[in-house]
Amino acid sequence: TIHPSIHPSLLFQSRVGGLVPIPQVEGPALHTLLTDLAKVHNSRERAGKLFEWLIHPVPLQSFFRDIWEKKPALIRRHNPEYYKGLFSTAEFDRILRDDDVQFGVNLDVTSYRNGKRETHNPPGRALPFTVWDFYKNGCSLRLLNPQAFSITVWNVLSILQEHFGSMAGANVYLTPAGTQGFAPHYDDIEAFIIQLEGRKHWRVYNPRSEDEVLPVASSPNFSQSEIGEPSLEVVLEAGDLLYFPRGFIHQGDCLPDAHSLHITISSYQKNSWGDLLQKLVPAALEMAMEEDIEFRQGLPLDYLTYMGVQNSDKEDSRKAQFTEHLLSLMKKLAKYAPVDAAVDQKAKEFLHDCLPPVLTPEEQASSVYSAPTRIEDGKARDVTAHIKPETKIRLLRDGIARLCSEGDAVFLCHTVDNSRVYHKEELKSFEVLPEHTDAMEFLIHSYPDFVSVGSLPCDSFKEKASLAELLFERGLIHTCEPLLFS
Repeated sequence: TIHPSIHPSLLFQSRVGGLVPIPQVEGPALHTLLTDLAKVHNSRERAGKLFEWLIHPVPLQSFFRDIWEKKPALIRRHNPEYYKGLFSTAEFDRILRDDDVQFGVNLDVTSYRNGKRETHNPPGRALPFTVWDFYKNGCSLRLLNPQAFSITVWNVLSILQEHFGSMAGANVYLTPAGTQGFAPHYDDIEAFIIQLEGRKHWRVYNPRSEDEVLPVASSPNFSQSEIGEPSLEVVLEAGDLLYFPRGFIHQGDCLPDAHSLHITISSYQKNSWGDLLQKLVPAALEMAMEEDIEFRQGLPLDYLTYMGVQNSDKEDSRKAQFTEHLLSLMKKLAKYAPVDAAVDQKAKEFLHDCLPPVLTPEEQASSVYSAPTRIEDGKARDVTAHIKPETKIRLLRDGIARLCSEGDAVFLCHTVDNSRVYHKEELKSFEVLPEHTDAMEFLIHSYPDFVSVGSLPCDSFKEKASLAELLFERGLIHTCEPLLFS
């Protein structure tokens, strides 16, 4: 019997006509893959290729058509080296020794015994002496933001966020043999469980009702009696991947003979049509009240006498008239909906959520980050970049910046100065002068092609050069060839 959650791509036809599992799924080493991806000219194409590797050999199109937001999927590879280099217990130990990891901020110590979930975080820095003692005594460790400490995880997530168009986050979980760290629950994110070391026994349960399908928030912890029987039960080995949508209850425990290290990559938190409507509807109502007198007319004098919960069982013909008029206003509201402005609000939230880019060698060498500017003999040297009409430029990445309006002003919001720590900094933006807005839009839409500074749609070369100099100084663009400085 083939489990329905195992994708058909993971099976092949044998000579005797039966379906048998692929013995081993091969793929490039992560270090090699990231090196090769750095040579891909288009950052959005780069993101797609990385996600294809993540779910290989399931085809990208069939994943999003048949699995995404619909059902769990198990990708069993029989290849413990597949995700090697993404993260390890050795790196976990190095981070505890070298970095300022704080209990409760960066690291949680947890246990789940006899149906009771507990957190054991002491105050202060998580030093190896204390952390590994907790682990020895059967506690699980959850590193909450590995991208702040691991360049590889940062790089992977910063690429994947462009594929999702939504923040890509991660947690790392290290669990001792024979223990469980968390109670059954569901999350409000799409989860990719990547087994890095050891083994872990997983049980996944279908949403219990329509209300729990693609939920807007994570659940509290459940007792075993509340969740029924699992729809999928599997032991993940190193190199395997388990995906499940938000709303699917899950729990994982370690077998007696092996520890487990896995990383959960997540995305699509608060990224639904409803979340967009939460931006759109209040703005539409504000605009309607400004422009349409019908929305400003007063309510009936006596509506409180026949509407509301206390009057719900009361027969009154005025109820239908009241409700009908309210519904007509709601239908009318649609024509005032500022869809583009609401989308821009969602985009600004995404840009604030984003990790900053990890620059490729090419981007590093041809951007401000490799400018030879320095102090020498008490004088600043090479502080002027020579930008000419034939100088070719482009944005560092496809989704790195976005034009957004606030009243009569236009701002460029961007991610290059974001922190690796979630929302440590405010959203970064600066005002774009009116004479630069068309050129900025032209530059955004020209990606991935390089365009000459002389081709920017400004009235004079002085305006073109001033925009290019500003964007270069801010680290938002790079040049086709390294600039000369003086």
